[in-house]
Amino acid sequence: MTVILLGRARRSAVVGALSAGLFAGITGLVGCSSEDPDAGTNGMADLSAAKIHSQARAAADSVASVTVNADLVVKGQPYKIDMKLNSDGGTGKITDNGVSFRLLRVGDDVFVQADAALLKEGDKPAEPSKLSDKYVKVPEDDPKYKRLRAYTDKGDLLDMLLDMPGKLTKGDRSKVGAVRTIQLAAGNGEGGTIDVSLEGEPYPLRLVRAGGAGTLRLSDWGQSVTVTPPDKDEMVDFGSQLPKSSG
Repeated sequence: MTVILLGRARRSAVVGALSAGLFAGITGLVGCSSEDPDAGTNGMADLSAAKIHSQARAAADSVASVTVNADLVVKGQPYKIDMKLNSDGGTGKITDNGVSFRLLRVGDDVFVQADAALLKEGDKPAEPSKLSDKYVKVPEDDPKYKRLRAYTDKGDLLDMLLDMPGKLTKGDRSKVGAVRTIQLAAGNGEGGTIDVSLEGEPYPLRLVRAGGAGTLRLSDWGQSVTVTPPDKDEMVDFGSQLPKSSG
């Protein structure tokens, strides 16, 4: 083995080269960490909270359809909403304290499809053979009609969801799935938060209700949703005896 001894000048040159390389590496890392976190976004994070909110609502109003998935707490009870909505109606499922029923609206016609045990004739449970998998049309003068319709009306639902109480402030950057978002808080967070997309159109993607009252996710903005009325053999005329809901 041959041992090569470096002179002082040569050793200094080698050390200097190594130091320069190390310094360049550190500088590169620092440079990466200081890059603009909003690079490639739609610019919403640069706007005021009020402007972000108005543009999110405008984006939501600009398309006909959306999917709403919510896990809520209503009067202390679990409540789930899974609906696909378009400009003419909606279809999906509502679960109230563990009891589920399907909801469908086509134009002004609202239908409920529920387990036969929920739909009763007087004080007696309806016969399963008569009502199983059947849709019941909700009369427009029924007290439940307006509330059930609201779950299937995109405009009404967005009014309820996006009208946050208290002054809006801009919060942290976050993510909904893989999509980068900017958060808006109402009343210093006491009125809930909204995540607005920083990618593409500034759609509202997630709403967290204050006080642990649940989370809603809005997705599939602008994707096709088709609603059609049930066939005649899928319907039954059962008046106003419908599943009760605390929502």
